[in-house]
Amino acid sequence: MDDQNKNLILATVLSFIVIVVWFLLFPPPERVDDPNAPATGETAQSQADGTAPMTPGADTREGASVPSDAAPASADTEEAPRLGIDTPRLAGSINLRGGRIDDLKLKDYLTSLDADATRVTVLRPEDQRDPFYALYGWIPVSGADAGAMPAEDTVWSVEGTPTLTPETPVTMTWENDAGLIFRRTVGIDTDYMFTVRQTVENTGENPVALRPYSVLRRHGIPSDLKKFFVLHEGLIRMSDGELQEESYGNLEDFDVDGREGVPAERIEVQESGWTGFTDHYWMSTIIPDTAFRSTAKYFPGRSIFQTDAVLPAVEIAPGASASVDTRLFAGAKEWETIKEYQNDHGVTRFLDAIDWGWFFFLTKPIFAVLHWLNSHIGNMGWSIIALTVLLKMVLFPLAYKSYASMAKMRELQPEMEKIKERAGDDRQKLQKEMMELYKKEKVNPASGCLPILLQIPIFFSLYKVIFVTLELRHAPWIGWIHDLSAPDPSSILNLFGLLPIATPDPDSFLAIISLGVLPILLGVSMWLQQKLNPAPTDPTQQMIFAWMPWVFMFMLGTFASGLVLYWITNNVITFMQQYAIMRSHGFKPDVFGNIRKSLTRKKKAEGK
Repeated sequence: MDDQNKNLILATVLSFIVIVVWFLLFPPPERVDDPNAPATGETAQSQADGTAPMTPGADTREGASVPSDAAPASADTEEAPRLGIDTPRLAGSINLRGGRIDDLKLKDYLTSLDADATRVTVLRPEDQRDPFYALYGWIPVSGADAGAMPAEDTVWSVEGTPTLTPETPVTMTWENDAGLIFRRTVGIDTDYMFTVRQTVENTGENPVALRPYSVLRRHGIPSDLKKFFVLHEGLIRMSDGELQEESYGNLEDFDVDGREGVPAERIEVQESGWTGFTDHYWMSTIIPDTAFRSTAKYFPGRSIFQTDAVLPAVEIAPGASASVDTRLFAGAKEWETIKEYQNDHGVTRFLDAIDWGWFFFLTKPIFAVLHWLNSHIGNMGWSIIALTVLLKMVLFPLAYKSYASMAKMRELQPEMEKIKERAGDDRQKLQKEMMELYKKEKVNPASGCLPILLQIPIFFSLYKVIFVTLELRHAPWIGWIHDLSAPDPSSILNLFGLLPIATPDPDSFLAIISLGVLPILLGVSMWLQQKLNPAPTDPTQQMIFAWMPWVFMFMLGTFASGLVLYWITNNVITFMQQYAIMRSHGFKPDVFGNIRKSLTRKKKAEGK
């Protein structure tokens, strides 16, 4: 591979990174939506035309659905009592109106590093910003009608303790006029997993058949949606081992069709699975313990996204009762916690809820090693450095030939210049003599591209890991680096804090030239490394290579500090490896990469 082809590869890499930066700085415009719009008098009309959110119902017809009579409670509905939620990691409440789980905060996570930051909120009631909540209920199949079922505005009674803790589950009850007593018992573990047991007792004279269901309902597109092309936010569900991810934009096509309440996307899960909505770092998912019907719906009349799980029908004879358990995960996408739910509690492929991306075969093991290093080191910044060292050690046998080839290429630089002078503008003659020289000296110019090709998937895999995994969020390193998932907060525009000038907003164009300490170190390290590489013979190519470190310095300046730290460490280690290999080939680079040939090597080259 000649210098021109090598430049083509580098230009391709550079172009791809430009696209990444462009999308990070200028994401697609978000649709303006009011997530706080209260319910209005349009509800009745919406139900008539099939656009209002419906409790999942099913009759005996194949593929048909029956909407419930109850619409979501409007904002002016009288506030019902609440049951408290208090665990080591969660705080919130359960609304007795509808028995919905709609108020949940994470005790371990703050919205930002600011002094006035509040706890992260996962679920919200309808009268707050971005309503998002879980509903449960029963669908009549035979022996009862919809009016005999608890609705979304039904006020439940409390049995026993009024506060949900890991040691004390709470139980809600409601009795209809047809001899059915409904109970809902909610338990929770010490992390983020709820267990909801729905029980029906039949005190009447006739048998009934009912189908239990669970619903996750989100009003409007979340106002904090990031809309980055490397991150999935929206529907996520696992159906018999098959993962499905749909953005909110795609979900808007999951409209109800001509029949009321019939979803456009329905999956019959035969063995196991789960369904829910995921945000950047948080997630809520319904996890049935049996086969179920998984649906995804969008109701354009009120911009409501919904996913639900309808379980098989249960028959309750007179004097008998039946119970069904469903789990609800609502919390942080912590790798260790989710792995435990997958491996120890049977949640199928739950780790895939983390957005590992196209390079999942690299991102998963890279993060596993990073997590292991952090468990021993206790600092994510130093763990990234240690990870980089390990990766360089693993790749060194492959990279050694490349570095040795580049050293040999530098040794042949004078002869290559002579060939260029002899060939003049005759490109064919130049290529022929170059190939003869490579064959004679047993040099493979293509091996010089190997480090670049190896670094591309590793770089983007680590970028993905740092961007999507919760463990890097708000993770400090040293000094001024308080969040490795965010750009370096220092700025050359205020002399790194010496001048009383605020740094530019991260979303502004000035952020590109507001270089911090780490981006500057990145540019310097790239420049030093480049000094050890053989220079292209073409002056234009030489100019491109000379500017490349400083272009990358500005381009990567707005990337996460953890990623820039990896790149700096990689450059420093590469420089040290190339330095040692150059000396083994008779060259003596100085600390700035300037190279001179040793006297012994020079005499040998001159044939003395």
